[in-house]
Amino acid sequence: MGGAPTDPLTILIAARDEEARIGTTVAELRRLFPGAQVVVADDGSRDRTAQVAASAGARAVRLPRRGKGQALTLGERAAGPGALLLCDADLRGDLRPLLDGEGDLRIAAFERRAGGGFGVAKGAARTLIRLASGYEAREPLSGQRWLSPAAREAVFPLAAGFGCEAGMTVAAVEAGLAVEERELPLEHRATGRDLRGSLHRGRQLRDIVLAFGPEGRNHRGLRLPLVGWQVAASHPDLLPIAAIGLADDLWSGEERGFREHLRSRRTTGVLKLVGIPAFALWRTRSLSGALLVGLSANAINQLDTRPGRALKAFALGSLLLRGAPRAVTAAAILLAPYDLREMAMLGDSGSNSLGAVLGFRSVEVLTERQRWSAIAALASLTLLGERRSLGELIELTPVFRELDALGRHPT
Repeated sequence: MGGAPTDPLTILIAARDEEARIGTTVAELRRLFPGAQVVVADDGSRDRTAQVAASAGARAVRLPRRGKGQALTLGERAAGPGALLLCDADLRGDLRPLLDGEGDLRIAAFERRAGGGFGVAKGAARTLIRLASGYEAREPLSGQRWLSPAAREAVFPLAAGFGCEAGMTVAAVEAGLAVEERELPLEHRATGRDLRGSLHRGRQLRDIVLAFGPEGRNHRGLRLPLVGWQVAASHPDLLPIAAIGLADDLWSGEERGFREHLRSRRTTGVLKLVGIPAFALWRTRSLSGALLVGLSANAINQLDTRPGRALKAFALGSLLLRGAPRAVTAAAILLAPYDLREMAMLGDSGSNSLGAVLGFRSVEVLTERQRWSAIAALASLTLLGERRSLGELIELTPVFRELDALGRHPT
């Protein structure tokens, strides 16, 4: 339990637009912890945060703006092995007492409360932590935390955005690690009850709630909330398909492709393979309709391996089919910036639903002959995807590669 005194220490700070404070924070941390490495994960700052941090002696990791949890996750990969001390960019005070204790996760609670809102976000986090793990958290949102190597292994990657601290506590408890909270005389810049502060706490509450919902890991290994179910929420006829996709999001195994799923027989992939066409057959009363919906859902799902790719394919399909339901189009537009910036993921629930929309639209606008031509094209795409990575083919084709990268944040 806990970390050995000789464990190397890395101090990790997530910062955005903290040019005025980060230099002082880094300098003070280097004074208090002379043997520690300081890593600043710059979460898309518009000012000179990274330069000031580097000048103060920190290793600055520049990132596109994704959110606090994503910045800490990517920054942690730049840190050396050993224990980890997380710290807010605007902290004032001594965190050395966190190095002494028995817990694998040690959390600093502020002795005095200054500013803040009405406690809604903090209360929600405290309740969700208790419901998820049974742990009674006094300070669920504190960003000042010491993690032993075992805790570091257990909790990373962190939940996205401002849900990272609450998700971290639950992950540590579920791993059987001891969590310890202690009061320290610390200060930081408190948000007020003005519009700016209220918007910040609103984002906090959103991220906290999403951290306790369905999550997945993207191609970069980031832990992101699965929000594709909102497509079905905008068009309730899609709820059965979204539910089948969500089951695959939550309980899928290592199988990939039709052949592996059929070989394993009882998988969530087989549920999709049977369930989506069966639902479409019931809705359309047509074999061609069932095949179109099933293959369209699978095609968009096959493409959902990089941020924004499935949404762009949906947009192209909607254009070719001369439209899609307005509510679904609106949901796709609203989700696009979050998907492109790696702040959320569609998951199978979203990509299957978008593909099914295109399938149902095809049934409406295509003649029987055109339907079978589309079925042949989609079946060929499916077979190609069984043999080759569609993403790899996109990367090898200049026009598709440029379209695929459009709007996406650089690595």
